[in-house]
Amino acid sequence: MNEPFDPARTLMARLAATGDVLAAVQSDATLLTATIQAATRTAAAINRGGTLFLCGNGGSAGEATHLSGELIGPFLNKTRRPLPAIALGFDVSATSAVANDFSFDQIFARQLDALARPGDVLWALSTSGRSPNIAQALDVAAARGVLSVLLTGATHPDLPTTAEIILAVPSRETPRIQELHLILGHFMCEVVEALCYR
Repeated sequence: MNEPFDPARTLMARLAATGDVLAAVQSDATLLTATIQAATRTAAAINRGGTLFLCGNGGSAGEATHLSGELIGPFLNKTRRPLPAIALGFDVSATSAVANDFSFDQIFARQLDALARPGDVLWALSTSGRSPNIAQALDVAAARGVLSVLLTGATHPDLPTTAEIILAVPSRETPRIQELHLILGHFMCEVVEALCYR
């Protein structure tokens, strides 16, 4: 017979699990270096006139809009100019037309192909890293000279090869991965805000 559900015990277990993943991230020198590189290269691209595009599915779509909002609105600095950031997939007419007339796999790729220019940046969020619509967006980024950053979970052998920078949170549990994506995303927004402020 199963033990009755205990919310207090569950809360402590989830906090501990998140703490374990955070500790693993803190000790992953490759991930930390890549995160700093993604942030500073994004800032450099924006300073050269580039735009940051973001995309994700489900909860990761919510994080994409969250992070774009941090750059368009104020993040920490309430007086700086808005920075160019666009979350793909939130033009309902375009997204539904592409999904209906082509396929759901192309919803981000087709929008990116329409809007992106060489020198822009794509942050693609996918807990598995293998969502077909994310993979196609990364392919378009590579073809158009757009810096691509893939935020994902523990690395898989079949991750998209076109991602230029991979930020792989060392977990296979979706909530933990998304929690760390937000921490890393907030850090990258802080760097971009600091380096792009004029």
